[in-house]
Amino acid sequence: MILLQNLDTAAAAVSQSAQMEKQTVIDLILSSGGTGVTIVVILLILSIVSISIFVERFLSVGKAMTYEAGFVNGLKSSLTSGNVAEARRLCQTVNSPISRMLDKGISRLGSEPALIEGAMEATGKLEISKLEKNLGYLSLIAKLAPMFGFVGTIMGVIKIFYDIAMTDNLSIGVISGGLYQKMITSAAGLMVGIIAFLGYYLVNMRIDKVVERMEQATLDFMDLLFEPSK
Repeated sequence: MILLQNLDTAAAAVSQSAQMEKQTVIDLILSSGGTGVTIVVILLILSIVSISIFVERFLSVGKAMTYEAGFVNGLKSSLTSGNVAEARRLCQTVNSPISRMLDKGISRLGSEPALIEGAMEATGKLEISKLEKNLGYLSLIAKLAPMFGFVGTIMGVIKIFYDIAMTDNLSIGVISGGLYQKMITSAAGLMVGIIAFLGYYLVNMRIDKVVERMEQATLDFMDLLFEPSK
């Protein structure tokens, strides 16, 4: 009799294990209850927002990195010949952060060097702040997403202990099955956080390159205006 009971228990365990193996991630999420589904939906929204911000900023900063040699040579030629109007027209045609910064410097020609450089620096800071638009949201999502995942896991553990208290059942199936479902929220939170963090880091790397080019452009512009031969 005891042998038959043990065989029935083993068969039930094998059947439950086979059933769990057939479940997809979506099935596990749906079976995790309202809290788990809500958190996964929130994480899905956060992932969509973070990817959208990353793609938009990555492309925008890429356009801002445009700094063609033809534009530089034309600008130098116009300034050397004293054609300020043509130099400003070139800057406005290119329409990039660097060209707008140089246009501000050209518009201040005749002022003290410190005033020209100060105007260009202020314009440069304004252009960089535009490039950093919405990056704060990426940083926020990178920090919040794992927290949402951990909240889902904690709520799942609480539910497991509640079920144990109600059913007085400490079987491995009850404990491991519940934890398996709830850990999905933790994994999802970490994945969304990693995506947001990488997006934030990659865009900032591009912005740093734009800053370097703007600083170099400022130095070249000031040297062109106030080199000793002039």
